[in-house]
Amino acid sequence: MTFASILVLAAEEEHGSVALETIGFGITALVVFAALALVSLSYRHVANRHPHKAEAYARAHANDTHEAGHGH
Repeated sequence: MTFASILVLAAEEEHGSVALETIGFGITALVVFAALALVSLSYRHVANRHPHKAEAYARAHANDTHEAGHGH
């Protein structure tokens, strides 16, 4: 069998719906992004859980004159 005849036989072969063959990739992506969203949402209001630490930090650094940013 030549390479050309193999290609012809492969082209004649019936395939199912391409959308059904690739549905697994979409489901996998959906699951991964949902898991990442849950991780992101778990960090909401982390600073508010320890207000006494935030107040102590603010008091300790109240006199700092260094401003944050690039070259300010």
